[in-house]
Amino acid sequence: MSDTTSQSLAKLRQVVATLLGPGGCPWDQKQTPESLCDYVIVEAIRAGDVQGAMEEMGDVLFLLCFTGALYEGKNSFSLSQAIDSATAKMIRRHPHVFEGATVENQEELLQNWERIKRSEKEDAEGIFDSLPKGLPPLLKAYRLNAKSARHHFTWEDDQAQRAGLAREWAELQEAVASGIQERMESEFGDYLFSLVEYGRRLGVKSNAALEKANSKFLARFTGMEALARSRGLDTANFCLADWDRLWDEVKAGE
Repeated sequence: MSDTTSQSLAKLRQVVATLLGPGGCPWDQKQTPESLCDYVIVEAIRAGDVQGAMEEMGDVLFLLCFTGALYEGKNSFSLSQAIDSATAKMIRRHPHVFEGATVENQEELLQNWERIKRSEKEDAEGIFDSLPKGLPPLLKAYRLNAKSARHHFTWEDDQAQRAGLAREWAELQEAVASGIQERMESEFGDYLFSLVEYGRRLGVKSNAALEKANSKFLARFTGMEALARSRGLDTANFCLADWDRLWDEVKAGE
């Protein structure tokens, strides 16, 4: 790594240290490796595997360095330029940390972030123009709801949101009763979108919550299979009641 790249990386690390240190950014200081999984998908972090997380983060850093070398080889840009760009962007988006600006609360902080972010794109006219196009659907739904709420386009309170969720559920049941597949898919999507917002208001990220549910289900099912093998049982002949007995046993042992 060149001296210039080393200096750029050191500067970026200093920015991160400032954001997380005394007088830093309240939002950043609330984050954990787990909460950042929606931005950088690292499976080992979700699993609480420290050694695996270290290895995967090294892999990500290697990939970034490798990709940067490819661009640098084509005289497109250098890795140090990419790092400098990220450093400048983080400083620019945190005037309450680096420029002495004041914010009254986290809502104002996030509104400032959105305003600055939109001002960075000359052709950005809509609120969602800066939303990454390739987000997974659950994460996209969360970001859409969060951005809408920052611009006051959301239910006035949690009670109104729950009532809206109940209406979406009723509409889904009507669609199911109709037997029309296209209608069922549409109403299920509407209900799921509202459910993501319900979770957001509870401080729950649907993408992370679903991944935890997936992992929990997989661990329990693997446990059932292990019990069945240890007892010489053939799961191919199981009925639901057989599975349920093992499920309850595995669950009770957690």
